[in-house]
Amino acid sequence: MKGLLMVFTGDGKGKTTAALGTALRAWGHGMRVCVVQFIKARETGEIKAARRLDGFEIIPMGRGFVGNRGRPGREHVEAARKALEKVREKMASGQYQLIILDEINNALSLGLVRGEELMDLLRERPDDLHMILTGRGAPPEILEMADLVTEMRDVKHPYQEGIGAQEGIDY
Repeated sequence: MKGLLMVFTGDGKGKTTAALGTALRAWGHGMRVCVVQFIKARETGEIKAARRLDGFEIIPMGRGFVGNRGRPGREHVEAARKALEKVREKMASGQYQLIILDEINNALSLGLVRGEELMDLLRERPDDLHMILTGRGAPPEILEMADLVTEMRDVKHPYQEGIGAQEGIDY
C-alpha cells in the first residue's frame, strides 16, 4: 500500500470535517488513526467520540484562536513546535496508518511552524503512512508534494446571517 499525502485547504468550512470523515472510514477498516491539532484547544465533539474508539486518537495541542493582529505569542509558537514533535513521534512509532495534522496550514501561515520543518517531516514519512494536512492557505510546495488536494470554497455560511458556531455541528 502506498501512503497518500492529502491536503484539505481553502476558505470554505469543512476541512477538518472531511479529514475526520476519512479518519473514521480508515478506522472502520482497522487502521489506527492519530489526529494532532495545531491550533484548537477546546473540548470538541470529535474528541469526545474518539475517546470511545480504540485506535482513534485526537491530541489537541494548540492554545486556541490565534488572532490576525500582530505576531502570535510565544505560547502559540511553543505549542506548535511541540505538536510537530508529537507528529514526528507518532510517525516514528509505526503504530498508525493515518496521521492528520489539523490546521497545520494555518500554523504555517501564522509563522508558528517553519515551512522547511514541515517539508522535512513529510519527506521522512514512511512510504505506507497516509497523512492529511488541513487548514487555509496551503503553500504551493505542499500542494505540489500532495497526492490529493481538495479546496473548500465558501459559497454560503450561517455566520453571514449572524448564526454562531453550534455544538455538535461546528465543534
